[in-house]
Amino acid sequence: MPDNTATPLTVELIRADVADVLGEDPEDIPVDENLVDYGLDSMRIMALLERWRRDHGTTASFVDLAEQPAIEAWAPLLGAAS
Repeated sequence: MPDNTATPLTVELIRADVADVLGEDPEDIPVDENLVDYGLDSMRIMALLERWRRDHGTTASFVDLAEQPAIEAWAPLLGAAS
């Protein structure tokens, strides 16, 4: 069950978390490109998803994220505010 007290995700938080797992600066991570091209693999997607479930109560699945590995595609799936 989602945690209703969780902080909502934003595009910038998603970008910062992706940059964190890739060891990059958030400014270097585009929101509209395939993140696999930047080194994001299935293990990192799983780690991000677990973080977002724990910290933000998201209910997206691994398959949802793996099918379209771009921040702009993930934002609505994760319930992110603009």
